Amino acid sequence: MHVVVVDDDEIQRTFISAILKNLGYSPVEAGDGERALDLVTELDASIVVCDLNMPGIDGHELTRRIRARSGDRYVHILMVTGQDQASERRRALESGVDDFMAKPIDTAILTVRMRAASRLARHEEVLAERNRVLEEAREHIERDLLNAAQAQRRLLPPSHAATRDCRFHSAFVPSSFVSGDMFGFFEISERFTGLYAMDVSGHGVHAALMSVAVGHLVTADYFRHYAIAANGCPDPAGLVSVLDQRFYREDSTDYFTIFCAVIDRETSILHYCQAGYPSPLIVARDGSMREIGDGGFPVALIDSATFETGRAPFGLDETLVLYSDGAIEAENGAGEPFGQDRLERQIATAAADAAGIPDALVTALAEWRAGTPLEDDLTIFACERKTVI
Repeated sequence: MHVVVVDDDEIQRTFISAILKNLGYSPVEAGDGERALDLVTELDASIVVCDLNMPGIDGHELTRRIRARSGDRYVHILMVTGQDQASERRRALESGVDDFMAKPIDTAILTVRMRAASRLARHEEVLAERNRVLEEAREHIERDLLNAAQAQRRLLPPSHAATRDCRFHSAFVPSSFVSGDMFGFFEISERFTGLYAMDVSGHGVHAALMSVAVGHLVTADYFRHYAIAANGCPDPAGLVSVLDQRFYREDSTDYFTIFCAVIDRETSILHYCQAGYPSPLIVARDGSMREIGDGGFPVALIDSATFETGRAPFGLDETLVLYSDGAIEAENGAGEPFGQDRLERQIATAAADAAGIPDALVTALAEWRAGTPLEDDLTIFACERKTVI
């Protein structure tokens, strides 16, 4: 172990170095503070033995500079002082000195001091290695989470897409790398279009695993099999019931909310099942709107829950706006939630251009939060019905 010995007195340096060599150390001498600073960096030294009184950079200043340069690596500093320099020792402690020795140097005391310094240095090395391993693990986990986030986003539709007489616009802002939110739309047939938005309880990886599982499961075929009844009529409650049976576990507290719907182009009727998801809004181009749904039970929360299919007019030039509870529950610095009224005012303002509704809400929420990241995942999913020319 390298030890930098700093003293402008060559005899004192040589004496201390001889003792350190006998103790098994590799002392390197410096006649002034500037040279000592260079040696500490070059040798990656863990221990410095320095005199208090030196021309140029004294022991106080040397200690301050070592502390400023060493960063995460700790250097143990043993300062040699005179017998009557108690006030200087207080100053040295404030500078960052770890231990003291009084002149004249006593070999036995120096031995004890060095052994203590070595133990601390070894502990610092072990701690530094553990921190390095932890940092590598953190970086590895972060890379995995970034990959997971990219995989999750690939399950989501693009921000702007179209099918026949429907145009879809969305914004997705996860509170972490991955999210418990998921949404999508599907062409079921020439007559029917299916869509859904869901929100898993909780946040982070655990919630994301369930949302991805549902995202893989709910496809156009899934809608055809379970959201269309045997008589050919839309029944999204059938699909939600199948999800409930699949994901309910008596020994689990995991659950999710979902809004699942089928648009009938021929009748301009929205057939929907609301299972705990916030009530969507159907918005006209003039900004007028109506809320649909009455709550419902979340999926996989209780055994043998029942779900119902509701119906609402959904005409051309109207927009269905779905939003996760992260939109209305987002709080400002005073702890005040964004709320339903502000949400509806923002939607009404942007209603003339449905494509801009999601981004307008994201911007309004960012301003409400004063740039502070959202604490909950945010989904804004709008379906605009347009006349096919």
